[in-house]
Amino acid sequence: MEFHPFSIIILISLAVAVTDATVPPDVYWQKLLPNTAMPKALQHLLPKDDVGYGGSKHVWWWHYPYPPPYRPRHEPFIYSYAASQDQLRDDPNVALFFMEKDLQPSKKMNLHLTKTTSEAKFLPRHVAETIPFSSNELSDILNRFSVEPGSAAALEMKKTVEECEAPAMEGEDKCCATSLERMVDYTTSKLGNNVKVLSTEVSKEESPQQEFIISPEVTEIVGDKRVVCHGQNYPYAVFHCHASHTTKAYLVPMTGADGTKVRAAAVCHTDTSKWNPGHLAFKVLKVKPGTVPICHFLPEDHIVWTSK
Repeated sequence: MEFHPFSIIILISLAVAVTDATVPPDVYWQKLLPNTAMPKALQHLLPKDDVGYGGSKHVWWWHYPYPPPYRPRHEPFIYSYAASQDQLRDDPNVALFFMEKDLQPSKKMNLHLTKTTSEAKFLPRHVAETIPFSSNELSDILNRFSVEPGSAAALEMKKTVEECEAPAMEGEDKCCATSLERMVDYTTSKLGNNVKVLSTEVSKEESPQQEFIISPEVTEIVGDKRVVCHGQNYPYAVFHCHASHTTKAYLVPMTGADGTKVRAAAVCHTDTSKWNPGHLAFKVLKVKPGTVPICHFLPEDHIVWTSK
């Protein structure tokens, strides 16, 4: 059989596309980001080895049944939301907000650094892309994961999908990444391939709310662009990522009263003028939108990307 050169090019392109679609997420990361270490917060969410690539004989949710332990959540990191009275009283994320001037050595902060999601694993992209992710198809989604309509888990899934479908705030760009590969593609499209990736790391598995003291080695991460990705509650790992030019990133070492060592990732927003005036941060810090930079520590399962 004789092949035309153009046909050969098409065949090669298809082979490359299939290969990229079915490589494991950690291999895809290494391919696009060979000089960037994957943070532990993402390593812990990688699919199990027995999830198939390019023709799995297993279905993913046989291995990871949903719902995992349900964790009700508020949305302190979606800035179009206003805080409720319950959130002001009960949400542990209240203490994560602070002002940039507070990033000083020996400063004491009362914090509860936790994971905010159920730690569901990533799906390989070629699997995630076969599953609906739309509020119009919510019934189908719930059925696929055997989640009872109207249950707490169903309401949480609905909330995640609707938040992902909501338009970005003025001055921001957003994406909901339903796979690690999609997260990598989105962030590299905004920052390029020369990036640094940070997350909060805590030395103890379970760290109670306590007083932390900031160590002297506070470091501002240099770079003019940022993407911050917040983990969502869903049957598989989904991250709500938003890109902005009006943020700074810091790495903040701290020590807790019980000896817990923390290397916290913190983000400071230099323009909050478009935020909801009733947002949690304004209530906690008693300031108005657009007046001062507002900062927050990232929970353990959230990620900040910055250009080097």
